[in-house]
Amino acid sequence: MGIKLYYTTVTASREVKSQQAEVMRILESKSIKYELIDISVGGAVRDEMRSKSGNPTAIPPQIFNEDQYCGNYEMFSEAVEADTVEQFLKIA
Repeated sequence: MGIKLYYTTVTASREVKSQQAEVMRILESKSIKYELIDISVGGAVRDEMRSKSGNPTAIPPQIFNEDQYCGNYEMFSEAVEADTVEQFLKIA
């Protein structure tokens, strides 16, 4: 099982950049290993992220445990506030 974080290196949105950085920082602070998947490498990767999340307009960051969808930034942030990150990531 592995956590996958779909993100982008190409965005003009400060909000997306800060959300991605916060997710990475929190995962690292909890010593949770994760794989970064950059959707800016091609439309197929972006489409894969959207298909797996069940949202045709999903934007990064999107978080998965292997192919199982965990949620987006807002859902992750709520799990951090509730101290339920491991359950959110389906690793508890």
